[in-house]
Amino acid sequence: MPSTAAAAAMSTSAAAAATGKTEALRGFTIVVAATAKTFGIGKAGQLPWNLPQDMEHFKRLTACTSVPDKINAVIMGRRTWQSIPEKFRPLRNRLNVVLSRNPGIREQLNLPQGVRVATSLKAALALLAHGNDASVVEKVFVIGGAAVYREAVISEACEAIEFTSIEEKRGATPLFADCDAHFPVIPATEYCLVSSTPVLSQNALRFRFQRYERLDRGPSADSPVGGGPSKVSGAAGNQEEAQYLRLVQEIIEHGKRRGDRTQTGTLSKFGAQLRFSLRDETFPLLTTKRVFWRGVAEELLWFISGSTDANYLKEKKIGIWDGNSSREYLDKLGLSHREEGDLGPVYGFQWRHFGAEYSDMHADYTGKGIDQLARAITTIKDNPEDRRIIVSAWNPADLGKMALPPCHMFCQFYVADGELSCQMYQRSADMGLGVPFNIASYALLTRLVAQVCGLKAGEFIHTIGDAHVYLNHVDALKEQLTRTPRSFPKLRINPAKKHIDSFTFEDFTIEGYLPHESLKMKMAV
Repeated sequence: MPSTAAAAAMSTSAAAAATGKTEALRGFTIVVAATAKTFGIGKAGQLPWNLPQDMEHFKRLTACTSVPDKINAVIMGRRTWQSIPEKFRPLRNRLNVVLSRNPGIREQLNLPQGVRVATSLKAALALLAHGNDASVVEKVFVIGGAAVYREAVISEACEAIEFTSIEEKRGATPLFADCDAHFPVIPATEYCLVSSTPVLSQNALRFRFQRYERLDRGPSADSPVGGGPSKVSGAAGNQEEAQYLRLVQEIIEHGKRRGDRTQTGTLSKFGAQLRFSLRDETFPLLTTKRVFWRGVAEELLWFISGSTDANYLKEKKIGIWDGNSSREYLDKLGLSHREEGDLGPVYGFQWRHFGAEYSDMHADYTGKGIDQLARAITTIKDNPEDRRIIVSAWNPADLGKMALPPCHMFCQFYVADGELSCQMYQRSADMGLGVPFNIASYALLTRLVAQVCGLKAGEFIHTIGDAHVYLNHVDALKEQLTRTPRSFPKLRINPAKKHIDSFTFEDFTIEGYLPHESLKMKMAV
């Protein structure tokens, strides 16, 4: 026989079905600890780690109420109930709800009278919304296992996910690769990361407490970005990405029609500026389309190395310079004496060897020319109020030797209140393909220089001359304008690295990046 509470819930469900009305369900929060990248949560029915700090966090989340005479409910599957040590069952000071379609489960598991049983997550949420427990339950939490999590993540009643993110490596040693139960991938179209603690450590494990919240589903959530301030989803709304979208929309609607070097045709606006906060490890990787993060990071490291060999990136399957370094393209520029892939004295050469005589991509330029980047770092450390902390890629004497004259011409660093900010001037900005990449690249450069100099990151200011939309990008960008910006991710950088030439891609971890789908746009060459 069902309990009184279950019977009440069943009666309510039957009434709802008879009237054709959608049954109201209790909203809930998922609580889970999982590996950061593969989302492993268990092995052989047990937690694969020992993290007392996480257990305290779990207890604090699920047991504490704001009203003394209220109680929280925890919903779990049968296997999760059985995985809890018997001395801790049921979880104290919480209403325990066990899910099972087996009508004899109460007797089989010898469940205490105070433990509720429901046949599904939906049935449990209905019970807690309409049954006798509805008035005493303050918050509802779903705590596992894998099958229940899969149903919970896609449920419209899920309001948030409290996620303990556990790193999967100890140094170079992989951890938890043998997990046999996994949390589902958090849907990028449904949730955004709204908070994340710094890295915590216990029992030689590194982890963070993170919170994801469901994106606003109101009428404004999917509306196109307008000319004024955009209504966006997320905790406080990603107004920084919205400014980029407004600029794109302004160019499409009011830009000047202009020809260009590539014969593609553009819509253009002259003079624009975007600002992005880099504080609290927030990283401006645009979310209304997926940005090629690995390409951003590897290209910047390639710049920093001083290399001008596009084959280096090509070997890493990063083809962003292929078009401008092909045999056909170099011959068209009159650079037929160059090897394919030799870009000439472009960004990296100018940053690290400004003024040196360029011969080819194989030569050793150590000690030649001016190392502008090293000089800037020294000045930031020794004379942070200097107004001449500039790194320039624009060298008129070398422009004819370059496969492509620099679009992002120079940047200036500024120190105030222990923070390092950077402003970059870009003479020519491809708003669809290039600008999302450029924003992330100079934000990363600012973070790296700040870490090397012992400073926090402040802002990245992106100042643009000719801001243009290629005509063959208009349709894709119109699609992008219909998308709601999500919260920017966090960028964690290996704190042990203190020299600008010491960073590798493995030193960077992007957390909470939940972009919309990629958009295809053809690069104009």
